[in-house]
Amino acid sequence: MSAKPIHLNAFEMNCVSHLSHGMWVHPDNNRHRYTDLTYWTELAKLLEKGKFDALFLADVVGAYDTYKGGIETSLREAVQIPCNDPLLIVPPMAMVTEHLGFAVTFSTTYEHPYGHARRMSTLDHLTRGRVGWNVVTSYLPSAAKNYGLDRMVPHDERYERADEYMEVCYKLWESSWEEGAVIRDTASRVYTDPAKVHEIQHEGKYFRLPGPHLCEPSLQRTPVIYQAGSSVRGRAFAAKHAECVFLGAPSVEALKQFIADIRSQAQAFGRQPEHIKMFTGLSVIVGRTEGEVRSKVEEYTRLRSVEGVLAHYGGSSGYDLSKYGPDDFLEYIDTDHGQTAASRFTRHNRKNVGQIIETFKTLGGQSPFFIAGTPGQVADRIQQWVETTDLDGFNLTQFLSPGTFEDFIELVIPELQSRGLYRTDYEEGTFRERLFGKGSRLTPAGHPSAVIREQAFPLSVQN
Repeated sequence: MSAKPIHLNAFEMNCVSHLSHGMWVHPDNNRHRYTDLTYWTELAKLLEKGKFDALFLADVVGAYDTYKGGIETSLREAVQIPCNDPLLIVPPMAMVTEHLGFAVTFSTTYEHPYGHARRMSTLDHLTRGRVGWNVVTSYLPSAAKNYGLDRMVPHDERYERADEYMEVCYKLWESSWEEGAVIRDTASRVYTDPAKVHEIQHEGKYFRLPGPHLCEPSLQRTPVIYQAGSSVRGRAFAAKHAECVFLGAPSVEALKQFIADIRSQAQAFGRQPEHIKMFTGLSVIVGRTEGEVRSKVEEYTRLRSVEGVLAHYGGSSGYDLSKYGPDDFLEYIDTDHGQTAASRFTRHNRKNVGQIIETFKTLGGQSPFFIAGTPGQVADRIQQWVETTDLDGFNLTQFLSPGTFEDFIELVIPELQSRGLYRTDYEEGTFRERLFGKGSRLTPAGHPSAVIREQAFPLSVQN
């Protein structure tokens, strides 16, 4: 038995086709309802029934237009376009749940941290401490153009900017308002004590702002910090900032190495390795019988859009496979797209283009963490991966919405619970406390936001 409980996030996106491209045509798929608020409130209630840690909302701020040199394939196949804002759907979902967390994706590359810090504080207030931020650095050329740039910000420079972006947010969240600044003294007509609100006076390479933060402190102050990125620079960023890391890997062994590397780097930054939870993506097709499983696999494979997958891969990696012959091999280049995706068939798992396309035709072709089986078989693999790699949990994707989550909640979660691997009830407290234990609503000692808080208010802020 695994020595630690398994954490689960539902991995979603405010769009028609997140990762299971082509499945929107299935008659039981509700993806077209993504613009309907009840789609999201129903989903939130379902996930809370399943005792999920959080709904993890992905996002992009550009279109996948590398494949065949344009946006047409992405539009035709609904490859993450049309796509709505992930932050705006959180408050209504919070209203219909009590415990479910919400990890929302927002890029540090194009927008100023001052406004974003306010949005995240607002969400943390409205959810009563149930929000997290998935920090990304945006890899699509179309995003750069639509934010007024001639070209993408180079890969490593995006992380340099992100480092300073985080510093600004930490200062606003942790050092601007003291605990007890809001006194609401009707007799003296003082709502906030001005002596307890401070400017941050940040002067950096990318940002310059005096402050103060516009929001009073929320329950978590700094939201739970997620980060998605497996490149060398991405893992270093995760080791410094992340509390939850979403890792992609070409193999189970590679994932194990990435996890060990991040934990080691975190320690070098003065953090405790156990203060980081490690996640990877998980795709599951489960049925009560093996025959039911085979039937689902055949049906989903038939509906799968390989063109959609190629468009997605082109944008994330920078390789337009329409320009290559089937016997050609890709050569690694230092792309300013996603370096993890660029490495996949060049530095790892090397295949020619024909073999890559054949891989994309299979349901598990995009990740080694795919399971099709009965509840016991699925639970066996999940348990094995956690024990083998030091994973803490998974981001579960959908083939059909909400059918994939419904099947997992009905069939797999009871199996995990019977093995003592998954909660039977929610822990009380904030999102951070559910992940790291009661009394941990604020970031722990060693985290860069905690360092800023402790320097600013060495005695006044307590858990």
